[in-house]
Amino acid sequence: MIKLLAVDMDGTCLNRKSLMTEETKKALEAAAKSGITVVPTTGRCFFCLPHQLAGRKDIYRYVISSNGARVTDCELDKSLLCSDIPKETALSLLEECAGSGAGIASHMEHVYLIQGRMLALMGRAFYGKDARGVELVKNMASYIRSRNKGVEEIQLYFLAPGTRIRLEKILGNFPQLSFASTKIYMEIFSRNTSKGTALTALSGHLGIQKSEIACIGDGENDLSMFEASGLKFAMGNGVKKLKEKADYVLPSNEENGVEAAIKNYILGGC
Repeated sequence: MIKLLAVDMDGTCLNRKSLMTEETKKALEAAAKSGITVVPTTGRCFFCLPHQLAGRKDIYRYVISSNGARVTDCELDKSLLCSDIPKETALSLLEECAGSGAGIASHMEHVYLIQGRMLALMGRAFYGKDARGVELVKNMASYIRSRNKGVEEIQLYFLAPGTRIRLEKILGNFPQLSFASTKIYMEIFSRNTSKGTALTALSGHLGIQKSEIACIGDGENDLSMFEASGLKFAMGNGVKKLKEKADYVLPSNEENGVEAAIKNYILGGC
């Protein structure tokens, strides 16, 4: 019997327009109503959760955000897990990346910080109504230096040819960090941070066994979540590695794959 459902957002619950369909939303509502603990598990920062889920206490209480750097109990307004990049490490990385042709963004204190007006406009265009957590900063290093906090995640965008190769070479000097890449940017986080680590911590807090956990994802950053779950679903639009490890491959995010998982397997029985 499934007691916890960890579900990715972008590419999973959200379609290519970054929107959640009514079918997907109603499926999540049905899972929660049945008594399953639904946990949005995302690379996004907390304040950039899809607007359709904002304040939906009937659907979720706990959120795993920033690729596992934060586990938040929304009812108590409390972080159950913090797994940050240390401040000095973040500053050293940004110093080495200067001149690499990368656009810079980061997650701090649940907020999505973006350096530079052009990148901020792109971020707001991408997130649309979800952009309530986007904040423009003039210089990321200066902002981080001014705060007495670690960094949940750093994002480096490939704005110039060869940027990705240069950044991967630089990250070879930071064994204490991990990263996951898409076609347009890389997400960088502490070596100890992952969706899977966060999911294991949360399930332990709730007294839920691995065999009672289901998860749904589409990207490489969901692989660790698979390792922490008993029942694993990959979206039809997911990466090959994830599909190979999945118990079931679902329809794509354009075809309400999350609804299919909940309706046909999780609530319908496998």
